[in-house]
Amino acid sequence: MIKKKKKNSYTEVYVLGQHICMSAHKARRVIDQIRGHSYEETLMILELMPYRACYPIFKLVYSAAANASHNRGFNEADLIISKAEVNEGTTVKKLKPRARGRSYPIKRPTCHITIVLKNISLVEYKEYKYKYL
Repeated sequence: MIKKKKKNSYTEVYVLGQHICMSAHKARRVIDQIRGHSYEETLMILELMPYRACYPIFKLVYSAAANASHNRGFNEADLIISKAEVNEGTTVKKLKPRARGRSYPIKRPTCHITIVLKNISLVEYKEYKYKYL
């Protein structure tokens, strides 16, 4: 298998959360709200949104920023979420006993969340926001 190298890998940090117990549709509802925003705006948005998906996404964004500041030396004020995507994971299947000896299938969907933080200066952020948002 051939892996493609990222062009701007020295300015990007990504984090991957796998097997998060919620449907991909519910996580996408939150991810679509934070894509393209700065790191600080994203934390405020995630704290105030009433959805259950906000907590694992908050943890992923916080972890990615901590990795960026510790491993690469980036300033957290210069980070924006350049890419965020949600993919479907495996489905946990169980059987629940029901009346008269029958069984009922229970399907618990999981999802994989990928978040990419990009380091840009304030001038580039204004241009990025004007161009893409």
